[in-house]
Amino acid sequence: MTEGNSKKVVWVDTTLRDGEQTAGIVFAREEKIMIAKLLDELGVDQIEVGIPAMGEEEAETVCEIARLGLKASVMAWNRAVIEDIAKSIKCGVDAVAISIAVSDLHIEYKLRSTREKVIEQMVKAVEFAKKEGMYVSVNGEDASRADFDYLVQFIMAAKEAGADRFRYCDTVGILDPITTYEIIKKLKEQTSMDIEIHAHNDLGMATANTVAAIMGGATHASVSVNGLGERAGNAALEEVAMAVKYTLKIDHGLKQEMFKEISDYVAKASGRPVPSWKPIVGENIFAHESGIHVDGALKHPKTYEIFSPEEVGLQRKIIIGKHSGTAALVYVLEKYGIKVGKDDVRDLLTKVRKASISMKRALSEKEFLFLYHQWIAEKEQAKR
Repeated sequence: MTEGNSKKVVWVDTTLRDGEQTAGIVFAREEKIMIAKLLDELGVDQIEVGIPAMGEEEAETVCEIARLGLKASVMAWNRAVIEDIAKSIKCGVDAVAISIAVSDLHIEYKLRSTREKVIEQMVKAVEFAKKEGMYVSVNGEDASRADFDYLVQFIMAAKEAGADRFRYCDTVGILDPITTYEIIKKLKEQTSMDIEIHAHNDLGMATANTVAAIMGGATHASVSVNGLGERAGNAALEEVAMAVKYTLKIDHGLKQEMFKEISDYVAKASGRPVPSWKPIVGENIFAHESGIHVDGALKHPKTYEIFSPEEVGLQRKIIIGKHSGTAALVYVLEKYGIKVGKDDVRDLLTKVRKASISMKRALSEKEFLFLYHQWIAEKEQAKR
């Protein structure tokens, strides 16, 4: 990929659908509405807002979001069942996802059906939705374990029925990036269909697989804020977007300075705190403690940072602790107008390291300043 790649990624956010399917998570209606508004402001292209067929409460929430007048397309998820789709259409959404299993494992043991009947059921559902004026995504559940030739047949049947895109679901997260790239490339070549990648994170490769799929020709990326989703989750919106920008050189088109804000809101609403080491939005992403790293980052941030913290709504932090070097101590003290000589700062560093080891953690700035003043007092006492 070259600088300034003109490829467009269509962002499909599923925080409110697959994200809420995370075990133990329930968003209140007001929270779902706020998340939808934040996603719209962020600039995602389509928001998968829920499953109306689940019941009256869910349907009412979907209806309310559909009435917000968002710039983003509002999509509801459905089984390949006409009754489900009719409930979604009644809510006023402009798009429907029609999902059905495509692997032989699922077809035989979950659906108790056949390949032929699955295609027939999907086609009837698509034709109904298209007659009602819906944008249609056909979702191939467990596509990553489906027979490739059957998958092509399935996609072509969906295309002929009027479907607008095919969602390739790595439902149990078994893919690797190289395989993902090769499969999506072949599917794109053989079907000429818009393809969405929906990756799960069971083996920790959802973000990598999503980026690989985009490289292979996927036009749509299914993502969720903080990577929420069933089991180990989905590809994280903020991770895929920044990877697309900095590895594929594609303008993601999102208001990335909102990443931290929306991450924090979803974390609070879901009751799933963001780990400090979480890529892109974790508090430690721009925290430097190691002496060599701090020295480099202070001289030129790009020595140890891919992008600036302000790009995603964060701030750089210089941590004082066991691994600190003199540069960190000088930097923090100078923030408070304190100048320290080279010999003195080495002596102070010894005390900092001892304190950090004793406490088994880094020092807060207040603790460090207290230690500094204590050290100064000791030096003065020694002179007397």
